[in-house]
Amino acid sequence: MAFSACKKDVQLAFDQAKIEQSTNTNIEINYPKAEGTPEIAKAINKEIELFIVSELNMTETDNALLTLPKVVQQFDDEYKAFKSEFGESSQAWTATVDGEVAYQSESVICVMLESYLDTGGAHGNGNIAYLNFDPKTGALLKLEDIIKDVAAFKTLAKAHFKNETDNKEQIEDYFFGEDFQLPANLGFDSKGIILLYNNYEIASYAQGITKFTIPYEEAKAFLKVH
Repeated sequence: MAFSACKKDVQLAFDQAKIEQSTNTNIEINYPKAEGTPEIAKAINKEIELFIVSELNMTETDNALLTLPKVVQQFDDEYKAFKSEFGESSQAWTATVDGEVAYQSESVICVMLESYLDTGGAHGNGNIAYLNFDPKTGALLKLEDIIKDVAAFKTLAKAHFKNETDNKEQIEDYFFGEDFQLPANLGFDSKGIILLYNNYEIASYAQGITKFTIPYEEAKAFLKVH
């Protein structure tokens, strides 16, 4: 995927990078890697790789001190230590990460990353994240970089949330006794701005992922980027 952020002659393209490991654990990582204007591509790749490291890091080592090859080896080492202590266990550890560029425009590049780890227990742990970047600098955008009026946008999002969920339930039942909260993850696609709550972020695990899209026609008045 090639992309040009025009005015400053920023050139970016995204290729798909892959890491596989199956010696002791099953690890498969596929993610978009930025190429082009060096300082911008480097900034984007740093944040993408840091997210993947944070998902696989099973130790107390600071994520910033780990590279992707190191954390893959570390994950494998942690499994070998587990097998050494619990040799009778037939549990095989698995880690997968899949990513893609979900949306790109002159004001935002949205990368979606989906991870799944199974290291035993009743079920594995899945997580979806949207990382939004400024195409002209490669900086990771925060909520206030994306939304003009957070309070007003929250009111709009709350109305959509009610439409997407069981109207018999009270908002407080989803948010552990609190009023409506925006999710940690906001993303973009061709239709609008995506709001996504991962497992345990609202309600119970059985609730699963809650995801809905606010069309650009409704959301654009609140957006700094789109």
